[in-house]
Amino acid sequence: MRLNLPTERRALEPFPDLSTLPDDELRDLIHDCERQENEISYQRRLLHGKIGLLRAELVARLQKKGEGALEVDIQKLTAILAGRGPSIDEELGAGPDEAA
Repeated sequence: MRLNLPTERRALEPFPDLSTLPDDELRDLIHDCERQENEISYQRRLLHGKIGLLRAELVARLQKKGEGALEVDIQKLTAILAGRGPSIDEELGAGPDEAA
């Protein structure tokens, strides 16, 4: 299975001079940006779901082969999934003085 991923990032469109736009055009721009954001968010959620399924399959295969004991910290996992997990600096072991 090969995922079709873009190899280059799209260039940003030039931002219009907002002071010259009529209200209707400004509302249209807002609506268009919100629509794009919703589409990106949807695609991101789909990708997260796929990643979760792929990782679960890999873990299941490794467990069947007896490769790598899997230790799960349920409290830590629950905190991460609830958005209360450690920051990337904490995960990497950087103290408060070392971060940033």
